[in-house]
Amino acid sequence: MSAPQATRTTALHAGAWWLWALGLAAAASRTTDPLLLGLLVGVAGYVVAARRTDAPWARSYGAFVKLGLVVIAIRLVFAFFLGSPIPGTHTLVTLPEVPLPDWAKGVRIGGRVTAEGMVFALYDGLKLATLLICVGAANALANPARLLKSLPGALYEAGVAVVVAMTFAPNLVADVQRLRAARRLRGRPDRGIKALLQVGLPVLEGALERSVALAAAMDARGYGRSAQVPPAVRHTTSVLTLGGLLGVCAGTYGLLGDTGGGYGLPLLLAGLAAALAGLWLGGRRSVRSRYRPERWGARAWLVAGSGIAVAALMIWANDYAPAALHPPAVPLTAPVLPLWPAVSVLVGLLPAFVAPLPSRADRAGSGGASRGGRRAPDVVPCTKEPTQ
Repeated sequence: MSAPQATRTTALHAGAWWLWALGLAAAASRTTDPLLLGLLVGVAGYVVAARRTDAPWARSYGAFVKLGLVVIAIRLVFAFFLGSPIPGTHTLVTLPEVPLPDWAKGVRIGGRVTAEGMVFALYDGLKLATLLICVGAANALANPARLLKSLPGALYEAGVAVVVAMTFAPNLVADVQRLRAARRLRGRPDRGIKALLQVGLPVLEGALERSVALAAAMDARGYGRSAQVPPAVRHTTSVLTLGGLLGVCAGTYGLLGDTGGGYGLPLLLAGLAAALAGLWLGGRRSVRSRYRPERWGARAWLVAGSGIAVAALMIWANDYAPAALHPPAVPLTAPVLPLWPAVSVLVGLLPAFVAPLPSRADRAGSGGASRGGRRAPDVVPCTKEPTQ
């Protein structure tokens, strides 16, 4: 099916983008093959390039890519100066070794640097960088305001804090760029410490104005009001939510670990069921009503399913052929791209063809522009008075 233009009714659910990105991240956690990890990064980058808008949060993908490169560099520097647990025979350089006391056995500073240890560090750093880039893809594609609108009532207060924190930095960068452009148009310098100090005060003033406007909008819509629920329901909600989240964490650890596949999936499903039940009970004390609730349609199922399929196929491939997904550093061998895991990674390209196309207003960077060309103010979902 051809992808339509994104509108209020056809825009993809923000949760679908997060499920897709987390599926790619789960797949990246199951391999250290640099070719597969590079393919995952390429898939995420292609989908972001094809379906992201020009909104402030959509510009964060490049920052996550740079952060991934920094992670790789730090991992290599640590392996170079602090050594690696991987033994090797190909010595690159021998550094002066610092003598350490007896209680620091197993730790060394300097010494012999081997090619096998550096290759192992490169694989390890690339794996972590791929995880960060997959999370960056979700941040660039999912509208944080729409994600807040879709949160359960029990998580609404925490969701507001998270969304405000996520949008503060992009808005801050946009304000700095706008003020620097204004200084250039006036013939004033826009670089250096002096220019930064002169720009800092208007940027902080704009951030304060946005905070005051958001607080006024939330107060006008009755934010913070809650219904009365029995104490037993509150205690049951806390037990189910906390126990469910612990089960989700333990199950996820079992699935991502190499030896926890037997108990990981049942524990994850049980934790999800308990957490969802707790969130449903917790939502009873929320008197918030939704205007135009987010719809989870067929395209959202396809996008989320593609990420889940990539993770499931990679987990299965790691079970039946672990050697293909973990190229050895000792002895040194060139990595080989396994065919079927690579094909399963390409399933993650599905959102680039089925997700709605960014609208022209989003491409222009207006986000929520009104008819008059001015940007509409940020709003929060409405609430209603609690019924006695």
